[in-house]
Amino acid sequence: MSTIPHPVAPRSPRLHLAARIVAAIFGGYGFAWGIVAAGASLMYAAGMDFHDAEFLASLFGVLAFLAVFLWTFAARRLWVVCTVLLGGGALLAAAASFVQSQLV
Repeated sequence: MSTIPHPVAPRSPRLHLAARIVAAIFGGYGFAWGIVAAGASLMYAAGMDFHDAEFLASLFGVLAFLAVFLWTFAARRLWVVCTVLLGGGALLAAAASFVQSQLV
């Protein structure tokens, strides 16, 4: 019976934990900021009052930050988390910027 090798444990568990903490805090912040920016601009473009759209998008952003923060520590592969956070945050920010440019 052949065994499939498992991924090698990180050489420094402290470094791995530090990387997850940094990804959770800064990556989560960037992703949540993208959610807030895209959500507020899209809801405002759809006709919602600016302050209502901003408040509702901020609520979504807080929930997204919590979910992403927890997912960062629960995920098996940190590179997947970082890719989603950086790519998703950048795409959301770009979408928000595009919508805002169309409003003016």
